[in-house]
Amino acid sequence: MLPRQLLERVIRTALDEDIGAGDITTGAALSGEETGMARATAKAEMVVAGIDLFGEVFLTLDPSLRFTALRRDGEKVAAGELLAEVSGRLASILQAERAALNLFQRMSGIATMTRRYVDAISGTRAKILDTRKTAPGLRILDKYAVRAGGGHNHRFALYDGVLIKDNHIAAAGGIVPAVMRVRERIPHTLKIEVEVKSAAELEEALAAGADAVMLDNMSLADMARAVERVAGRIPLEASGNMTLGRIKDVAGTGVDLISVGALTHSVTAADISLNVTQVEVERKGI
Repeated sequence: MLPRQLLERVIRTALDEDIGAGDITTGAALSGEETGMARATAKAEMVVAGIDLFGEVFLTLDPSLRFTALRRDGEKVAAGELLAEVSGRLASILQAERAALNLFQRMSGIATMTRRYVDAISGTRAKILDTRKTAPGLRILDKYAVRAGGGHNHRFALYDGVLIKDNHIAAAGGIVPAVMRVRERIPHTLKIEVEVKSAAELEEALAAGADAVMLDNMSLADMARAVERVAGRIPLEASGNMTLGRIKDVAGTGVDLISVGALTHSVTAADISLNVTQVEVERKGI
């Protein structure tokens, strides 16, 4: 699953941001003695991601609540299907509702979009990758959601992978000097990926000994020629304007990997509702 410490930080931040000094509406409208149940329902077809985190938001605010997940991450569900139930003190449920839904809806939206891309290239050799174009502070959740949708993770951050991009190349004075300097300074266990924009730059990257090449904003014809030139010796990644409408054609060129920034930077939240379905009032004796 996800590292507990990071989850707690995300949850606490979300709750503090939304509740702050207190929930004025709930405090005024409820006596505090109400208990009951609320059910989360998918309002449209979606892929579930983050359902355990959804529950943890409620339990972090009020450990006395009871949460039951009715679906698992990675499952595709239809509109109208129940996803989870939470019961206990209604004031706590209402206070945690928005923070819990914000995270759950975003993650499920990412997983749902990822599944559409994965399904679109079914039968090809290509894999769908995410990027670092994630919401600040939520990257670990965004990338988990991509995996739940059937996609794969690119490097997590700047510290765990080498990707020499156009600005690195410009600052270093070219592809060859950039690769040479990186090769001298990194552990032998790390691979070097180089971004190229043309056939000429591809030749430079190959001559420099790149371990992988990113084909940035190339035409389909140029991608196909690059695949033929490399002949499977190193992985080729296609990147840039990877829309759902053209992703199958990109995969058809024979590239190994396709990175899609839209999975996380342009996510549409999944449509999920949380409705109170049962209310009881416990009257405390004097």
